[in-house]
Order: sequence, then C-alpha cells, then structure tokens
Amino acid sequence: MTPTLLAIATTIAITFCYAGLCAAAPFGTCRRCHGAGCTIRTDRRGRPRPGKACRRCQATGRRIRVGRWLYNRLARTYRAGTR
Repeated sequence: MTPTLLAIATTIAITFCYAGLCAAAPFGTCRRCHGAGCTIRTDRRGRPRPGKACRRCQATGRRIRVGRWLYNRLARTYRAGTR
C-alpha cells in the first residue's frame, strides 16, 4: 500500500470514528471549566472551592461537539429548504 493510500484510508477511518462518536455522545466536557461547571478556586488553606459559574457552558459542564453542531446546522438548513 502506498503512503498516499494509507493516509487517505487513515483519514477516512478517523472521520467515520468521529462521526460515530458524535452520534453516540453528542456532548463533551467544557474546555474552559473541564466539566466542573464553575471555576475551581482555593481558599486560604488550599482547599478547592467552587468559584463563579462557567459562562461558556452555562454551568452545565457540557458542550456540544463540533461535528454534532455541524450536523444540526445542516439538518436545520435542509428542513427549512424543503418546507
């Protein structure tokens, strides 16, 4: 197998795996708060305490994956165009 075919096959396999991941688990952890839903601060003794609520995920700790966001956008456009 030539390196070009191997690269194409690998890219297709990764794409299908990511599409499966987006279909099975459309939400991932928030990149800003790492799934905590808020910033983690420490008090004077060094113990972790919850801080302000995360504005990016609205304190849920979850975010929609890019692939699922694209799928939702395309499906919404398709539905709007066939009405």
